[in-house]
Amino acid sequence: MLSVIVITKNESRDIARCLASVAWVDEIIVLDSGSSDDTVAICQRFTPLVFITDWPGFGPQKQRALDKASSDWVLSLDADEEVTAALRHEIERAMLSNDAQGFEIPRLSSYCGRQMKHGGWWPDHVLRLFRRERGHFTDDAVHERVVVSGRIERLSQPILHESYFDLNEVLDKVNSYSTLGAKALFEQGRRSSLGLAIGKGLWTFIRTYFLRAGFLDGVQGLMLAMSNAEASYYKYLKLRDLYRTQETTKPAP
Repeated sequence: MLSVIVITKNESRDIARCLASVAWVDEIIVLDSGSSDDTVAICQRFTPLVFITDWPGFGPQKQRALDKASSDWVLSLDADEEVTAALRHEIERAMLSNDAQGFEIPRLSSYCGRQMKHGGWWPDHVLRLFRRERGHFTDDAVHERVVVSGRIERLSQPILHESYFDLNEVLDKVNSYSTLGAKALFEQGRRSSLGLAIGKGLWTFIRTYFLRAGFLDGVQGLMLAMSNAEASYYKYLKLRDLYRTQETTKPAP
């Protein structure tokens, strides 16, 4: 048996495509953290197991969804991802004929209308299929991951990922993820400066566009390198500002 878990917030553009692609599974569990669009209504067309919750961060929220699953196997998806027919057949074979405890799946992501094959985006193996009793999510508020006890193997068919639909979404996610990333570094006691933020941004551009051959993805490859660089720059700049805010709000001795 297979459970699919998905977390959502304002995903009305993508969620129907995601859930329709896994309509064949035994159980679909959706945790929504306060959508203001019709995400919840769309999800309820596919499954009765739709729950409204607060937002504790990506890792804790996905663990909440996992805790509600009842099948032997779990497939974790994001709302903007889709399982192809070929991947479905590979998943079904893997669960029946293999003693591995988890499987990494390649993810083919699109950026502003183009499927990206370079820049570090392909094959982008992600651990998404695992035995429920052998896996758990880390507590990270962002960049969470699944930890599986046991042997992990890889599937060959990809998850399709509509990562960034247009430039407005790129800018929104740059702002959101850089804020979350800065808070995570702040909690780790990491420090930053304007020079470090600039250096991190430049290095991210060089790594994405040149070292990982992002230039082979044309205009979108350049856009990706620039948005990655911007996200890194703002993450470390926001980290710097978190310490400046902390220092200015300290009570006087």
